[in-house]
Amino acid sequence: MFGRLTPIVKNLLIINIGIYLIQSFLNVNFVEIGGLRYIFADTFRPYQFFTHLFIHGGLGHLFGNMFALFIFGPLLERFWGGQRFLVFYLVTGLGAAFLYSAINFYEVNQLENAVEVYVDQPTPERFENFIMDHAEFAWRSPEVQNFLEQYYDNPSSSSYINQGKQLANQLLERKANIPMVGASGAIFGILMAFGLLFPNTELFLLFFPFPIKAKYFVLFYGLYELWSGFERVPGDNVAHFAHLGGMLFAFILIKVWQGKRNTFY
Repeated sequence: MFGRLTPIVKNLLIINIGIYLIQSFLNVNFVEIGGLRYIFADTFRPYQFFTHLFIHGGLGHLFGNMFALFIFGPLLERFWGGQRFLVFYLVTGLGAAFLYSAINFYEVNQLENAVEVYVDQPTPERFENFIMDHAEFAWRSPEVQNFLEQYYDNPSSSSYINQGKQLANQLLERKANIPMVGASGAIFGILMAFGLLFPNTELFLLFFPFPIKAKYFVLFYGLYELWSGFERVPGDNVAHFAHLGGMLFAFILIKVWQGKRNTFY
């Protein structure tokens, strides 16, 4: 079933791997240039919706996405043809970026409101609650713990009050300027397509001791991403809603195409 590379998959692999190699060996920071930012950040550019799809932050990230593209992509390209497969890849990738941006806008807006509330009435208790609600990973750090202890001992100190405000605003700035990169949205779209079009194909996965049908694999993976997106484990920097966006747009696009069986590319 999984045969030789097809033209579009091969070119996508070359582009993604090539950009990573250029970034690694020529020290060109494509993440800062082309990573998708918060839409109202000073560093946001509209082209980032497209460029982030071909940039990866690490070798593991690149390998995971490209391996899935290498395994599942050729079969879908042969099934649809090259032009339709490329349209699918780009639409699911862009759809994932739009959903991610919408969720990110909501989260940054909520954080902005929380910062305003704290800054308006800064107290050690409010600062601790702010950190616990919006940056539990920071609350666990020794620096923040030490600052909190001193802040509680000196609640009226202008120095600690100003430092607390500064830390809150730094957290907001960090949240608004974290770039999102990677082809994961399109890759999860490919996984969804494979599960919908070849639901009973049995997959043999390294982390499963037995074969699993594609439809169940996609279902479990989708539920895991949904749980992870809402749970937000401290230190988790994965864009789970981008993954879900890729799956959602893949589902919609396939259903549209199935309703127009006389339309071909």
